[in-house]
Formats: sequence, structure tokens, C-alpha cells
Amino acid sequence: MRRTMLYLPGSNPNMLLRGHLFEPDGLVIDLEDSVSAGEKDSARVLVREVLRRGEFGACEVTVRINSTDTEYWRKDVEVVVSCGVSGLRVPKVESPQTVKDMDEEISRAEEKSGIPRGSTKLFCLLESALGVWNAYDIAKSSPRVTAIIPGGEDLAADLRTSRSKEGAELEWIRRMIIVAARAAGVDALDTVFPYVNDDEGLERETGFVKQLGYDGKSVVHPNQIAVVHSVFDPTERETAAAKRIVDAASDAEARGLGAVSLDGRMIDAPVIRRARFTLMRAGLLSDGQRG
Repeated sequence: MRRTMLYLPGSNPNMLLRGHLFEPDGLVIDLEDSVSAGEKDSARVLVREVLRRGEFGACEVTVRINSTDTEYWRKDVEVVVSCGVSGLRVPKVESPQTVKDMDEEISRAEEKSGIPRGSTKLFCLLESALGVWNAYDIAKSSPRVTAIIPGGEDLAADLRTSRSKEGAELEWIRRMIIVAARAAGVDALDTVFPYVNDDEGLERETGFVKQLGYDGKSVVHPNQIAVVHSVFDPTERETAAAKRIVDAASDAEARGLGAVSLDGRMIDAPVIRRARFTLMRAGLLSDGQRG
């Protein structure tokens, strides 16, 4: 699951070593915005050493590298890929060509490091109007693309507006990206909620993106993790209802019945798929047993 992916500054050794203890689903070690130009090289070395230690618990580990319009990105790719991370979070992706350039560079780094080609996934940050407009084409441009993610501050600036707690400026964009993600068969992960002391606002925004169909949300502070998880995790009532649907479907299949009925209602394939997804979110297998 990717309910939460916690950003960690690439120049902060304390956070890099302790971030997994807050139990997000994933970590995003940042070499871009949180690292000043004068610290890029030293941060990359620090991140390399931390990655080589490999002590991240169950977290999926990705690194946000610098964008392809900078002098840093190729070295970022070479160093980070050699450490065997799950994926790279690539900022300012605007076209399929950016993904193809990245794919080629990653392939060279994988080959050089003896890593199977295709192992390193891509998480594409869409931080401009052009990137959002090309969302589907970007998501389909390489098998490495695992998720597309709307930008926050950079995207707002490109739209000539500013971030608001209500998020009106991103509402249409979030809707477009979830459609593009589902059409392309990749995850949709939401941008950060920057107001770290506003749990109510975070809960409201997370509820909105969950209803749209998003798979998770980026977070910038450990205190945000529990709030986001509480929204994405199914309630006991939702889990119980999903289990009854899946059990009814399994029983009908075992009896050779083509139709499924529960409480006088016909249950069709989309309802069963949603029920299975709810059980997956709850940490249950499709047969209702803990995995």
C-alpha cells in the first residue's frame, strides 16, 4: 500500500535514519527542494551511505532526484540507482520524452550496477499545466512508471495562483490525474498538505482525494501519518460489509452459480472488486484471513 509517503530532507542524517520509525508506507528521500545548491554533492553522498545501510523496516524507499533541467540529475540517478532503491520520484515531468530520457539513464545505471533492468520504478511529479495536460501519455510512456502525482506549490505557481487550505485551485487537476492514472493502470498519489498543524484540514482533504479514488498521499511531517492512515483504512463496518460480499461471491462460485445475491440485492463484478480492494486495504486476504 502507498497510503503515506513521508518526505525526508536528504541533508538531515537524523531524519534519514529515523524516518521509518514513524511507520509510513513509504519514504521519499529528497535531493531536490530541501537541499540547497551548495549541499547537493554532500547530500548525495549522505543519502548513498544511508541507503547502503538498508535499515528502513517495511517502508518502500524512493528518492526524489533533481529535475532534468538541472546539472545534478544524472549523478543523482547514477548514485541512487546503484543502491537498489525501489524507485525515483522525478520532479517537473512535462512530457513522455522526459520519462524516456530518465528510463535510458536508469537502464545504464542498472546495467553498470548489475541490477536487473526495469527494477527501478518511476514516480512522476506533474508540477506544471503542461505536465498535467500530458498526464496519460506520461503514465503510459514507460513500464517503469508506477504512479503520477500532482504538484503543489510549483503547480499553483504555474497556474498563476497560490495554495489554499480548501484546495479549489487543484480540484479539477486532481480529478484529471485520477482518470489518467486509472486509464494508464498506474497509482495516483496526492500532493502534500502543507499546513502541518491543521489535522482537521488534512483529514478533510484526504477524505476528498480518497473519494476521488487516490491510492495515497505524500506527507511532510510524521504527525500527518496517523491522520492519513485513519482516513484510508476501512472502518470495521466497511470491512465487515466487504467480507460478506466476498464470502457470498465465493460461495456462489463454489456452487457453480453465475449470479450473486446478498440481502435481496444482486451483487455484480464491480461491487465484488471494490469489496476485495477494501479487504486488501484492511490488511485481509480475499478469503477474509489475515495475511
